[in-house]
Amino acid sequence: MKTDFDIVIVGAGMVGACTAALLARSQLTAAARIALVDARPPAAPAADADIDLRVSAISRATERILTACGVWDAVRRARIHPYERMTVWEGGSAPGGSGAVHFDAAELGEPNLGYIVENRWLQFQLFDAAARAGVAVFRQAVASFEAGETHATLGLVEGRALTARLAIGADGADSPTRRLAGIETRGWGYAQEALVTHVRTELPHLDTARQRFLDTGPIALLPLADGRSSIVWTTTPDRALALKEIDDRDFAHAVERATDRVLGAVTAGAPRASFPLRLLHAQDYVRQRLVLVGDAAHAVHPLAGLGVNLGFLDAAALVETLADAGSAGAELGDARVLRRYERWRKGENLAAMGLVDGINRLFANASPALSGLRRFGLGAVDRLPPVKHFFMRRALGTRGELPRMAR
Repeated sequence: MKTDFDIVIVGAGMVGACTAALLARSQLTAAARIALVDARPPAAPAADADIDLRVSAISRATERILTACGVWDAVRRARIHPYERMTVWEGGSAPGGSGAVHFDAAELGEPNLGYIVENRWLQFQLFDAAARAGVAVFRQAVASFEAGETHATLGLVEGRALTARLAIGADGADSPTRRLAGIETRGWGYAQEALVTHVRTELPHLDTARQRFLDTGPIALLPLADGRSSIVWTTTPDRALALKEIDDRDFAHAVERATDRVLGAVTAGAPRASFPLRLLHAQDYVRQRLVLVGDAAHAVHPLAGLGVNLGFLDAAALVETLADAGSAGAELGDARVLRRYERWRKGENLAAMGLVDGINRLFANASPALSGLRRFGLGAVDRLPPVKHFFMRRALGTRGELPRMAR
């Protein structure tokens, strides 16, 4: 059957736009007719706009994927900042004490451990790259989804229907595409929210990311290009609400206490917002003529900064799987091909989700005995270079079964 498009991607977030750009630039899929559907695709941020409250720590693997998308040079010239070191410590300890672990890119001969990137800027660059590469854009939401033997049909809210040989759901943790396809999820809420803002500090951040584990969740200080630090403070919903409502002076004092004044006095430097945290995993990544990527397939706790990096790896793995299958003569949307992607990424994502969930549960327990055990464990990691280097390479995204473009 002649379809409107070969591939329709639902969702123009960072992962959806990345998938579109990779497909449009891949030598083996560039000839495909590709569409990107999103009711609110990104617009170019204003040049004088403040740094977005939502930032991401992107890994070396993601840097390579963004290079393959053709956007890395533009992203690197924007408001992004490398971090060369990271300090993690237990709430009952001090950042320079025995219950802390220190990571330094120089130990691995790397220039940095990753970059702090403004989400909306990165999203726009990926979306723009996809559009410039010839991807058709539909500024609508999807209202229905049906899959048949030869094609999928996506009904848009304004009445038009798009047919495609393959549909890709990249529309977030609350994915309408996943729901319309009848794919169930497993997971739970954490009874936690992540409060985000930016602060100015008395001491320079020295290109160092810092994270302190408190009883209610971790607080992270991420270095920004303008000298400020981005705060990601995981706490209870009631505490998050209170922190959003107090005045700037009281909020600054709360941050100082929570971070043990690791950067001295704090001055509030931006609005505050929060969002609830949960773990979510789709029981299936693949259905007939449909495949899921990014948060539509899995959502994780932000404490290790893995979320969007896992999504970018999904995108690269899917494009590689489709391209390799196409070069071998397989039909686009073949269920056997899509299952290869599912087996690949499901195992990798489950391992990462289990690790992050386990760390969150371990550090959220207020038991004094566990507190001592946590301090001992962090100190032991700091004193064992092979173990420390293992964690650093996992953070860089250079471990695991990587797509070719991420190696």
